Amino acid sequence: MKWAAAAATLSLVCTCSVVAAGGREPIVEARQASMKEMAIAAKTIAEMFDGKLAYDAAAFRVPAETIRARSGPALIAEFPSTTLGAPSGARLEIEQARPEFEALANHMGTLAEALAAKARQAPAGITGDMRMGSGLAMGGGSLLGKRPAAEADPPKLPAEHLLHLILQDCSSCHSKFRQKVQ
Repeated sequence: MKWAAAAATLSLVCTCSVVAAGGREPIVEARQASMKEMAIAAKTIAEMFDGKLAYDAAAFRVPAETIRARSGPALIAEFPSTTLGAPSGARLEIEQARPEFEALANHMGTLAEALAAKARQAPAGITGDMRMGSGLAMGGGSLLGKRPAAEADPPKLPAEHLLHLILQDCSSCHSKFRQKVQ
Protein backbone atom coordinates (compact mmCIF):
# COMPACT_ATOMS: atom_id res chain seq x y z
CA MET A 1 0.00 0.00 0.00
CA LYS A 2 1.36 3.36 -0.92
CA TRP A 3 1.34 6.03 1.79
CA ALA A 4 0.16 8.75 -0.53
CA ALA A 5 -2.82 6.68 -1.72
CA ALA A 6 -3.92 5.96 1.85
CA ALA A 7 -3.45 9.56 2.92
CA ALA A 8 -5.20 10.86 -0.20
CA THR A 9 -8.18 8.59 0.45
CA LEU A 10 -8.36 9.78 4.05
CA SER A 11 -8.09 13.38 2.86
CA LEU A 12 -10.92 12.88 0.36
CA VAL A 13 -13.15 11.25 2.98
CA CYS A 14 -12.55 14.09 5.41
CA THR A 15 -12.95 16.76 2.74
CA CYS A 16 -16.30 15.28 1.68
CA SER A 17 -17.40 15.29 5.31
CA VAL A 18 -16.51 18.94 5.70
CA VAL A 19 -18.22 19.95 2.46
CA ALA A 20 -21.38 18.11 3.53
CA ALA A 21 -21.34 19.81 6.94
CA GLY A 22 -23.28 22.91 5.97
CA GLY A 23 -25.63 24.07 8.72
CA ARG A 24 -24.41 21.64 11.37
CA GLU A 25 -23.64 22.22 15.02
CA PRO A 26 -20.38 24.08 15.67
CA ILE A 27 -18.81 21.01 17.37
CA VAL A 28 -19.53 18.91 14.27
CA GLU A 29 -18.03 21.54 11.98
CA ALA A 30 -15.01 21.88 14.30
CA ARG A 31 -14.35 18.14 14.39
CA GLN A 32 -14.71 17.85 10.63
CA ALA A 33 -12.19 20.67 10.22
CA SER A 34 -9.93 18.87 12.69
CA MET A 35 -10.21 15.63 10.70
CA LYS A 36 -9.35 17.50 7.52
CA GLU A 37 -6.27 19.03 9.19
CA MET A 38 -5.14 15.57 10.33
CA ALA A 39 -5.68 14.15 6.83
CA ILE A 40 -3.63 16.94 5.26
CA ALA A 41 -0.90 16.44 7.88
CA ALA A 42 -0.78 12.67 7.27
CA LYS A 43 -0.69 13.21 3.50
CA THR A 44 2.19 15.69 3.89
CA ILE A 45 4.27 13.24 5.92
CA ALA A 46 3.40 10.35 3.59
CA GLU A 47 4.48 12.38 0.57
CA MET A 48 7.80 13.14 2.25
CA PHE A 49 8.43 9.43 2.82
CA ASP A 50 7.30 8.61 -0.75
CA GLY A 51 9.63 11.28 -2.18
CA LYS A 52 6.74 13.22 -3.72
CA LEU A 53 7.41 16.15 -1.41
CA ALA A 54 10.85 17.39 -0.42
CA TYR A 55 11.73 16.30 3.09
CA ASP A 56 12.55 19.05 5.53
CA ALA A 57 12.94 18.41 9.27
CA ALA A 58 10.95 21.54 10.21
CA ALA A 59 8.26 20.69 7.65
CA PHE A 60 8.04 17.20 9.19
CA ARG A 61 7.54 18.60 12.71
CA VAL A 62 4.50 20.74 11.87
CA PRO A 63 2.19 17.98 10.53
CA ALA A 64 3.41 15.49 13.15
CA GLU A 65 2.48 17.98 15.86
CA THR A 66 -0.90 18.58 14.22
CA ILE A 67 -1.72 14.87 14.40
CA ARG A 68 -0.48 14.68 18.00
CA ALA A 69 -2.53 17.69 19.10
CA ARG A 70 -5.73 16.44 17.46
CA SER A 71 -5.65 12.78 18.55
CA GLY A 72 -6.14 11.03 21.88
CA PRO A 73 -8.17 13.02 24.43
CA ALA A 74 -8.65 15.92 21.99
CA LEU A 75 -10.22 13.57 19.46
CA ILE A 76 -12.47 11.98 22.08
CA ALA A 77 -13.67 15.41 23.20
CA GLU A 78 -14.85 16.16 19.67
CA PHE A 79 -17.46 13.37 19.83
CA PRO A 80 -19.95 14.17 22.60
CA SER A 81 -22.98 11.87 22.53
CA THR A 82 -25.32 14.74 21.61
CA THR A 83 -23.57 15.19 18.23
CA LEU A 84 -23.74 11.59 17.01
CA GLY A 85 -26.02 10.26 14.30
CA ALA A 86 -27.74 12.16 11.53
CA PRO A 87 -27.04 14.64 10.18
CA SER A 88 -23.46 14.06 11.38
CA GLY A 89 -21.27 11.41 9.81
CA ALA A 90 -20.52 10.03 13.27
CA ARG A 91 -22.51 6.86 13.95
CA LEU A 92 -24.57 6.38 17.09
CA GLU A 93 -22.48 3.24 17.65
CA ILE A 94 -19.74 5.47 19.06
CA GLU A 95 -21.78 5.88 22.23
CA GLN A 96 -22.72 2.21 22.34
CA ALA A 97 -19.06 1.19 21.98
CA ARG A 98 -17.51 4.19 23.74
CA PRO A 99 -14.66 2.16 25.35
CA GLU A 100 -13.61 0.79 21.95
CA PHE A 101 -13.84 4.23 20.31
CA GLU A 102 -11.80 5.82 23.10
CA ALA A 103 -9.24 3.01 22.98
CA LEU A 104 -8.73 3.65 19.25
CA ALA A 105 -8.45 7.42 19.78
CA ASN A 106 -6.02 6.96 22.67
CA HIS A 107 -3.96 4.39 20.77
CA MET A 108 -3.70 6.86 17.91
CA GLY A 109 -2.70 9.53 20.44
CA THR A 110 0.09 7.33 21.81
CA LEU A 111 1.39 6.67 18.30
CA ALA A 112 1.07 10.34 17.38
CA GLU A 113 3.00 11.39 20.49
CA ALA A 114 5.82 9.04 19.50
CA LEU A 115 5.75 10.40 15.93
CA ALA A 116 5.85 14.01 17.16
CA ALA A 117 8.76 13.18 19.49
CA LYS A 118 10.67 11.70 16.56
CA ALA A 119 9.83 14.77 14.46
CA ARG A 120 11.18 17.08 17.20
CA GLN A 121 14.50 15.18 16.94
CA ALA A 122 14.38 14.74 13.15
CA PRO A 123 17.66 14.85 11.28
CA ALA A 124 18.24 17.01 8.20
CA GLY A 125 17.40 14.12 5.88
CA ILE A 126 15.39 10.91 6.02
CA THR A 127 17.60 8.22 7.51
CA GLY A 128 17.31 4.44 7.40
CA ASP A 129 16.17 4.28 11.00
CA MET A 130 13.18 6.50 10.12
CA ARG A 131 12.05 4.00 7.48
CA MET A 132 9.75 1.10 8.11
CA GLY A 133 12.16 -1.53 6.84
CA SER A 134 11.48 -5.09 5.81
CA GLY A 135 11.32 -6.50 9.34
CA LEU A 136 8.00 -4.83 10.21
CA ALA A 137 4.68 -6.02 8.86
CA MET A 138 2.93 -3.44 6.67
CA GLY A 139 -0.41 -4.00 8.40
CA GLY A 140 1.03 -3.60 11.86
CA GLY A 141 0.46 -7.25 12.67
CA SER A 142 0.74 -10.83 11.59
CA LEU A 143 -1.69 -12.83 9.49
CA LEU A 144 -3.29 -13.91 12.77
CA GLY A 145 -4.20 -10.31 13.54
CA LYS A 146 -1.82 -9.86 16.46
CA ARG A 147 0.34 -6.78 16.60
CA PRO A 148 4.10 -7.32 16.86
CA ALA A 149 5.73 -6.96 20.26
CA ALA A 150 7.66 -3.93 18.96
CA GLU A 151 4.45 -1.90 19.00
CA ALA A 152 4.34 -2.28 22.77
CA ASP A 153 6.95 0.48 22.74
CA PRO A 154 5.97 3.02 20.04
CA PRO A 155 8.95 5.35 20.70
CA LYS A 156 11.19 2.56 19.38
CA LEU A 157 9.31 2.28 16.07
CA PRO A 158 10.51 4.07 12.94
CA ALA A 159 8.61 7.26 12.08
CA GLU A 160 7.32 5.78 8.82
CA HIS A 161 5.87 2.78 10.67
CA LEU A 162 4.23 5.05 13.24
CA LEU A 163 2.53 6.97 10.44
CA HIS A 164 1.29 3.72 8.93
CA LEU A 165 -0.15 2.58 12.27
CA ILE A 166 -1.85 5.97 12.76
CA LEU A 167 -3.46 5.66 9.32
CA GLN A 168 -4.50 2.13 10.20
CA ASP A 169 -6.23 3.45 13.35
CA CYS A 170 -7.98 6.12 11.25
CA SER A 171 -9.24 3.47 8.83
CA SER A 172 -10.38 1.18 11.65
CA CYS A 173 -12.28 3.96 13.35
CA HIS A 174 -13.89 5.22 10.14
CA SER A 175 -14.96 1.73 9.06
CA LYS A 176 -16.76 1.11 12.33
CA PHE A 177 -17.87 4.55 13.52
CA ARG A 178 -18.38 6.73 10.42
CA GLN A 179 -21.40 6.74 8.14
CA LYS A 180 -21.62 8.31 4.74
CA VAL A 181 -23.54 11.56 4.74
CA GLN A 182 -25.79 12.04 1.72
